[in-house]
Amino acid sequence: MEEAGFSTIVLTPTYEFTRAIGIPRSAAIEYPYGRLVGQVGDREGQRKVLLKTLEVLEKAKKPGEVWYLPFTWPEDPKKTAWQPSEMSPLVKYHLEEIKGARKREQEQKDSQKK
Repeated sequence: MEEAGFSTIVLTPTYEFTRAIGIPRSAAIEYPYGRLVGQVGDREGQRKVLLKTLEVLEKAKKPGEVWYLPFTWPEDPKKTAWQPSEMSPLVKYHLEEIKGARKREQEQKDSQKK
């Protein structure tokens, strides 16, 4: 689609994976799978997530860009009743890679603060 002139974006909790496979633009959000735009019934919160995602689509310029959306899930995901008892096979397969990428990301953020 990109080659045909259509810009694309992915809203994702696993930005490391989408970046690794070459997604042109990613809006990273730390929300649980199945709830990427927000909690059920939270129309205003969902609207905010979608508008920020579209803002990323508009402003991202370089291939592979990842923008981090400024939203925090309001409850501990480990305490939610709808969370699956086992992680997805995709996440399980890439878990060490994801942990390493998050660690490098945090180290980079920490070094920028100094």
